[in-house]
Amino acid sequence: MPWLQISAVFHVLVSMALVGLILMHSGRDAGLGGMGFTPASQGGTHIVERNLTRLTVVVAVIFFANTVALFHLLK
Repeated sequence: MPWLQISAVFHVLVSMALVGLILMHSGRDAGLGGMGFTPASQGGTHIVERNLTRLTVVVAVIFFANTVALFHLLK
């Protein structure tokens, strides 16, 4: 199987997802908060923001693992 090509396409898709998730994390007046998706909380993080953070971390770990896999495939 062409593992290099599959990993490269997967890497592009994961990187686009990671960029989108990071852009959703913008400050109070931008991102999800600025679009009205997250209610203003009185200190502490709202559950939607926590889930967004968790999802971003998971996608970042997948991105890192795929980067290492691509490095080893290109050796």
